[in-house]
Amino acid sequence: MTVVDYRSRISEADRELLAAMNKRIELVRALHAYKRTEGIPLIDPDREQQLVVELQAANPGPLSAEGVAALFRHVLDLTRKEIHGA
Repeated sequence: MTVVDYRSRISEADRELLAAMNKRIELVRALHAYKRTEGIPLIDPDREQQLVVELQAANPGPLSAEGVAALFRHVLDLTRKEIHGA
């Protein structure tokens, strides 16, 4: 494989990450609309912690458990900023 090949595959993975993040934001927006109609709090810190723990357990690597936690803290923060502004 050449440098161009590696870069192409990395770019493809980056586009997949972008698509996944956009999908996540759309889903969270829909969830928040539902929660508003039902009077459910929008943010659930226990659920967020549970999500990180579950993802750490499901992670086959090479990303470390600490890396999973850092990544998803950022994902959660970015999701909040995109939905609520900041």
